[in-house]
Amino acid sequence: VQLQASGGGLVQAGGSLRLACTFSGRSGLTYTWGWVRQAPGKEREFVAADTLTGLRTTNQRSVKDRFTISRDNAKNTLYLQMNNLKPEDTAVYYCVSDPGIRTAGTKFTYWGQGTQVTVSS
Repeated sequence: VQLQASGGGLVQAGGSLRLACTFSGRSGLTYTWGWVRQAPGKEREFVAADTLTGLRTTNQRSVKDRFTISRDNAKNTLYLQMNNLKPEDTAVYYCVSDPGIRTAGTKFTYWGQGTQVTVSS
């Protein structure tokens, strides 16, 4: 069971990054794939999720209209396109998956190792 995230880095405010996560093993045979982030000193926060049926949800409060989630089933890869990044987006971003439907919250069964995103002002 492996979730391998990549694409994090340092970017200036207003810039863009695209995160990618490759799923393998049992983690790939799950219904919902998604992203959760954790900023320093804060609790984990749901970012976005995508289900096998194409239902996509994003955190309407914090990333609405700036982040877009998508997947490539043939490559077992999940993406998170992040535009107009803000310093408050600075966090470790985890790719996650779950056998059930998850459209919010952070209770996912499988977690990747995380990738750091730092947005400078």
